[in-house]
Amino acid sequence: MSKLLREQKIQLYKERKQGITISSLSKKYSVGNASIEYLIRLIDLHGYDILRKDKNRYYSPKLKQEIINKVLLEEQSIIGTAITYGLSSRGLLQAWIKSYKENGYVIVEKMKGRPSAMKKEKITKKYKDMSQEEKIQYLENKNLDLEAENEYLKKLRAVIQQRKEQAQKKK
Repeated sequence: MSKLLREQKIQLYKERKQGITISSLSKKYSVGNASIEYLIRLIDLHGYDILRKDKNRYYSPKLKQEIINKVLLEEQSIIGTAITYGLSSRGLLQAWIKSYKENGYVIVEKMKGRPSAMKKEKITKKYKDMSQEEKIQYLENKNLDLEAENEYLKKLRAVIQQRKEQAQKKK
C-alpha cells in the first residue's frame, strides 16, 4: 500500500464506501484486491489517523515479540493480527515471522544507516603494551596508510597545478 499517497488511500476508502467494487478500484489505482481489502479493514478499525503521514513507524522488539506471539502461540490469523495492531501492510508481519524463525526464534533488529566505507581497525592495546610482532604489524599498517595519503596528496597537488595553468592560458 505504500505506493499510494495518503490522500489517494482516503479517496479509495471513500469510493469503496460509496459502493464501487474492489475490482474496479483495483484497476483504477493499480493495486491488488487483497491490499484494498486490507486498507478498508484497517481504516474501519483505526480511522484515517492510522495512515502514514510522513515518517516510517518504529516497532520495538518487545512489541514485535508480542505481535508474533499472538500469531504463533495464540494461533490468531496474520492479517487479523496485523489489522488489530495497525501495521502498515499485511506482509510486514509475515516478514517478521519469517525472520524470527530463520534467526532461531530471536528478534533481530536491522542496523539503521549506511555502513561505513572505511573500516578502521580498532586498537585494543596501547602501543607500549603491544608485543614486538604487534608493534611491527601496527607500524606497517600505519606506514601503508601514510603512503596512500601521500600519493593522494601528490595527485591532488598535480590536479590543482594543472587547473592553475589552464586558468593562466585562458587569460
